[in-house]
Parts: sequence; structure tokens; C-alpha cells
Amino acid sequence: MKHSIFIALFLNFSFLGYSQTAEQSKAIDTYVKKVIQINEIPGMAVGIVKNDQVTFQQYYGRENLESNKKVDSNSMFRIYSNTKLMSGVGLFKLIEEGKVSLEDKISKYVDNLPKEWQDVQVKNLLSHSSGLPNWVDFNDISVTATNAEVIDRLSKEKMEFETGDHYRYNQTNYLLITMIIEKVTGKTYEDYILGNQFKDSKKQVVFSSNPVEKIPNRVVKYTYNTTTKQYEKVTGIDGVRAHSSNGLAITLPAFLQWSIHLSKNDFLKPETKKMMWKPFNYKNNGWEFAHGWEITDYNKTRAYGFSGGNVSAYSIFPDHNMAIVVMYNGNKGFPVMYQMINHIAGIMDKQLMDPYALVEEMTIAEPLVHPNMKKEKYGYRIENDNVIFSYQYPKNSSTEFIKGVSVAGAFNNWNMNDPSYQMTPKKNNVFEVAVPKSQFEKGKTYGFKFVMNKTGWLTIPYHAANTDGTQDNNLILKID
Repeated sequence: MKHSIFIALFLNFSFLGYSQTAEQSKAIDTYVKKVIQINEIPGMAVGIVKNDQVTFQQYYGRENLESNKKVDSNSMFRIYSNTKLMSGVGLFKLIEEGKVSLEDKISKYVDNLPKEWQDVQVKNLLSHSSGLPNWVDFNDISVTATNAEVIDRLSKEKMEFETGDHYRYNQTNYLLITMIIEKVTGKTYEDYILGNQFKDSKKQVVFSSNPVEKIPNRVVKYTYNTTTKQYEKVTGIDGVRAHSSNGLAITLPAFLQWSIHLSKNDFLKPETKKMMWKPFNYKNNGWEFAHGWEITDYNKTRAYGFSGGNVSAYSIFPDHNMAIVVMYNGNKGFPVMYQMINHIAGIMDKQLMDPYALVEEMTIAEPLVHPNMKKEKYGYRIENDNVIFSYQYPKNSSTEFIKGVSVAGAFNNWNMNDPSYQMTPKKNNVFEVAVPKSQFEKGKTYGFKFVMNKTGWLTIPYHAANTDGTQDNNLILKID
């Protein structure tokens, strides 16, 4: 891979192991500005909490493209599905108080449920293992439909899968969480969340799943139209029933204070948080997810968080007493929130830099940085009687946390653990493995990809000429 602007401008400081907050802040600020430039992001807010103190809090760009109003501490970004974190904390408060149990069937709190829904438990809602029909999939459900009307409409649909079997993201789960909270507390969902989690910042948050509603200081979200090459305002309206799943707009200071309260056990006791962050046991275990929280491992350090609308992300690192918030209002290319969380965490502590996420960040940015890069064969070469599979990790970056790189494809049944295809590190961060040409049928086309650390399937660089053109965008190998 040719050097990208990321390598030149970021990697020279990402692994230096800063000891002073000022140096870290400068590095993070430089990095964020470059991400904004490359992805043409209109406006952004980034914050970090370390040891229950705000150590970084910066604002960039404009709230909207129709005015020059700058993003500042009063700007409220709609965080979309990150709202589910607040909903989950609210529900676990009721669990902590003994008013709800994870094992309770939802029929204990919600009347007139279809027969097929009767065995769904509270834990299945939080873990997205309910198997319920997802209300967002049905265009005939009115925005103004009552909860009872939504359930009545969904009752005409089959369950998507056996409850508890596996993970499938589903907004109906949080409609029911709203109904449980309101049944148990006797309050509206919004009043309950605001009263318990935002007592000190009520003027800095608002619930609305209507992006065209005029709300002072709320940031406008945009999507980029690749045909017209212009930003367009998001206009889809989900209604009140979506408040618990995607409706919160919040300022950066309020989000950071919320995180501090969570860390200091002001919302939940430590044992309750431990229960909340415990991985759910799916019947077909193929996914690690907690009760409403994504789980991410950064080189044996566990983090919990979520993202929303491809424009916000939150991660908390309990063992490091640190949390990171990223919020923005649109980007030209691939969503960047997860890559930003990873990169910022790595600047704060090199032990938290995930090499897979780092190279993915570079790869997805490459078309924006070098749009006219020449197409060329990528990933292998023929030498004598061998096929040499070759992967180049950025030369100036640390490979300390790369435990291994392998190649998997149609030639080995896509087995990333095949010992014959484990790659050996060479000079300048190159990983290679030589495989006899006799292993491949002449004239046959084989799809393949590289895998890092046994789990990370590496995205194919856009300048690779030898791709199969499918949605998976595999590399292809053919022996003439």
C-alpha cells in the first residue's frame, strides 16, 4: 500500500506514549482536524474524561451548512442509538431497586401481547435476542400510531427467530423498554431519564426523533449524496415511540458529565454495572454483546460503548477510568466514529491502540486522500514455483500489538487459522507466506482476504485491481 496522508501526519505521534496532558491534547486536536478535513465533516465535538475529570473538550466547524453558527458547548448533537445507553441505565436502576428483573417476562408489564411474545424476557430486549418483528421494517405503521397499535400491527407478523437464539438489532425492543419504564415508574420515559440522569444539565438535552423540528442549538445531521456530490438534510421522522432508541440530543459537556456520574457510581452501584456489562449468553454463540452495550477489546483491555446514526460514538474503559465521546453531523465517506475512538484511545495510551482499526481507518480514507491512485495488482506475486502472499502494514507504525496476519480464501475454505497460510513478518512491516503453485488449479479464480489477529478481516484497498466486484469485495488470485 502506498503511503497515505494518515501515515505521514498521524503515526509519527500515535505511539510515543505521552506523559503530559498538553502533549496528548495537541496530538488529538491535530488528528481530529485532519479527520475533519479528509472526510469534509461540517461540525464535530470531541471530549475525553480521565479519572473523573474532563481532560479534553473541543469543538469544530458549524452546527449546520445553512449558517455560520459555530459548534460550541451549547450545541446539541442528536446521538441516535447512543440514546439506548441512557435507556439501559434507566432500566438497570429499576432492576437495582428490585422493581424489575432481567428474568421477568415482558408480559408482566405490557398487556395484550401476542401469544408468541409471551416468553420474551427483559434480558432479551436489552441483548437484542428477542426475535420480535422490528417496527422500523413496516412502512404502514404511522408515525402517530400508539404503542398498542404498533404491537397490534406487529402481532400479525411471525417471530424472526427463536427468542434467545442470537443477536439481531431491533428497535421494537426499546419500544417495550419504554413501556416497562413507564409502567413501573408511573412517569413518562422522558421525565424519568431526565430526572434521574440529567438533573444538573436538563437545559443541555432534549428528546426528539423528528430531525426537522425546530429546536434551538440542535445540530443538523446530513447525509452525503454521492450522485449530486452534496450534503442533504436528514428528514425521516420516527415519532415519540423512538425516543428511547434514537431520540436524545445532547451537548458535549452534558455527555461528559453523564459519563463521570456513570463512572463514579452515581447512577448505578458497581455490582449493577457489572451485571449490565456481562456478556449475554446466546444459544448460538457467535456474538459478544452485553445488556445494551457493545463490548470491545483493546489489546486485552475491555471497553463498553455504543454508536448512533453513524455520527456518534461513546466508549468507556473502566480499568483505565477513561471515556471518549465523538459526535458530528455528517461525513463524505465511510463513518469514522469507531476509528476515531480507537485512534484517540491510542494517543491517550498506546496499549489501547488496535492495529486492525488503525489500518482500517487508513484504508477507508485512501479514496478521499488519493482519489486518482493507479490501480494495480495487490496482495500476491509469483516467484518461481511459489505464490507469495504479501501484506504491507504501514511502515512507520508499530506492530507491537499484531499477534499475527494470515490469508484466507476459497483455496483453504476461508479458514483464517490454517497453519499453511499464517504469514511471517519481514522487513519494513511486511508480512508474507509462500505457498507452492501446485496448491492452486491452473486457470481457476480464487477469492481471498487478509486477516489480522485472527478476527479482523482487512478491507481491500480501493486501488487494488484484482477484486471480484462482489459486495464482499474479495481479492482474486488466478494462476495462468
